[in-house]
Amino acid sequence: MEHDKYKCWTREHIGIKKCAFWPKIRVLGSLAGCDTQDVPYDYSATTECLEEPWKAQYCNGGIIHNSECYNGTQGWTVYGQGKIEHRVSKNWNNFIVALNRTHPSDSPSQQLNLTQGMYYAFSAWIQVGEGSDIVSVIFRGQNGVALHGGTVIAEKGCWSMLKGGIISTFSGLADLTFKTENTTAEVWIDSVALWPFNRTQWRSHHQETITKVRKRKIKFHVTDSNNVSLDQAMISLNPIKPGFPLGCSINKNILNSTSYQDWFTSRFTVTAFDNEMKWYSTEKTPGIEDYSISDAMLQFCETKNISVRGHNIFWDDPSYQPDWINNQTTAQSLKEASDKRMISVVSRYKGRVVAWDVENENLHFQFYEDKLGENASAEFYAKTYEIDQNPLLFMNEYNTVEYSVDRSAIPAKYARKLKNIVSYYREMHGNITLPMGIGLQARYLPGQPNLVYMRAGMDYLASMGFPLWLTEVFLMKGENQEYYLEDVLREGYSHPAVQGIVTWPTPPSSADCQMCLTDQNFKNTPNGDIIDKLIKEWSSKPLEMTANLQGFSEAMLFHGDYEVSVRHPNTSSSNNVKLQVSEKSSDFVRLEFGDNLRVYL
Repeated sequence: MEHDKYKCWTREHIGIKKCAFWPKIRVLGSLAGCDTQDVPYDYSATTECLEEPWKAQYCNGGIIHNSECYNGTQGWTVYGQGKIEHRVSKNWNNFIVALNRTHPSDSPSQQLNLTQGMYYAFSAWIQVGEGSDIVSVIFRGQNGVALHGGTVIAEKGCWSMLKGGIISTFSGLADLTFKTENTTAEVWIDSVALWPFNRTQWRSHHQETITKVRKRKIKFHVTDSNNVSLDQAMISLNPIKPGFPLGCSINKNILNSTSYQDWFTSRFTVTAFDNEMKWYSTEKTPGIEDYSISDAMLQFCETKNISVRGHNIFWDDPSYQPDWINNQTTAQSLKEASDKRMISVVSRYKGRVVAWDVENENLHFQFYEDKLGENASAEFYAKTYEIDQNPLLFMNEYNTVEYSVDRSAIPAKYARKLKNIVSYYREMHGNITLPMGIGLQARYLPGQPNLVYMRAGMDYLASMGFPLWLTEVFLMKGENQEYYLEDVLREGYSHPAVQGIVTWPTPPSSADCQMCLTDQNFKNTPNGDIIDKLIKEWSSKPLEMTANLQGFSEAMLFHGDYEVSVRHPNTSSSNNVKLQVSEKSSDFVRLEFGDNLRVYL
């Protein structure tokens, strides 16, 4: 008999588990109780540093031996120098410690047999013996290949979850290792899990989640005005607008091109402007503002019922400031100019944008923090909210879910920055939580994206409870570009936490086509064909149903707006009403057929 560490509960509609400390009898064995042919993906994650770790994912660790360290160091060896030892906490939690380290990669290790092309989902709980440091997981092949699987900021005194994974580029033996630059610190590990999925299984997760979070089964009941059921009534459903925001960026050329307008408006429901709303575009000369182009673009979008993300108020990269702002600009003059910019753009477009990218890329760059102090970002978000309280306020970063080797914007740093912004406002304004958004650009270099790491990063950040968007999806030109673009879009759309996607293609007029959706005549490229294919797949088709003898009929519908009409054999009349289907809408709709069709939810 052993103590299991946790009791788990499940949010069934998205398949997420959360666990709390609770002893119970446990069956030993790494795959105890698991059907190895049908293991679901585990979306659970947390950004919190906990007194004790959760239980290992994937049936007590999946293919990891002695994942929760109940059997001492059995199955674990030392990678590099130093030694490992087994310890037990005051709460009877078992874990393994690497100590006497002299190299960043000295760590506990297990040797695994990887298969090329398999998707390996990984998680572990990490603590360090002193301070805090970034800890990475690396799968080291015998051929010298090192596959980076994820990172976390580990701390002394509490356990942090490292969630990630790899798509293996080779078949053969590999050493599972951990790396941290502080060689004087002990590295503690527990609840280590690794599970392999093939591509078919990985894709099956998409469909399962789409059915749960992007669709809703609606039961219709057709009655007359006396609430008497009408059998044989014909119900027609015509989709008007999809519920999930999918879009692409646009530039000023759309204002003078009907071909551009037709191509764009026939496909998308949301957009962001390439450059036209940015500070360096609206105030090229200090004190002289010109919003004429962004005004026209926003008005165009409003007439076409297309939502706009406000991109952006500030950009933390020193290379993308107005020419008259540079490293010689004093802190006082920068504060005055930035305050003026904030009030100007946010007030002008208040109530007309669905989101603000308040400060772009403020993990990779610190232009404003260096000039105005460490709370510059937090103050920008606070001031934006004071002016315009309805839109989501986004951080917007690259390489957070794309590449774990970029330590500037790892998910743990993203979460820490977001928490600082939120806590800064809560402390000053009576516990009010800012309406934050998690913006992940999803910009990839040529080659196969690490979809496992992408999903794990989204899981981790989604646990904070804020809406998540893919804001600038872009894949640099390379072999199989359209194939990989489809993979990234499917991964984003199917994730339970993602509430919108904006692609960021090369402008149609550009001669350098890095990721074009059309040619210069607005004929689809293979990338554009992928977009059309997915829009069609993720939309309900026009549907006609016949009510049964009790007047009922059912349909599984994508979220969105529909026009509903009802006809009956005993009358020639037909009436239309609008219906919105969403996660929160009723799953029962009564259609009262008479002189006017009425909807009762």
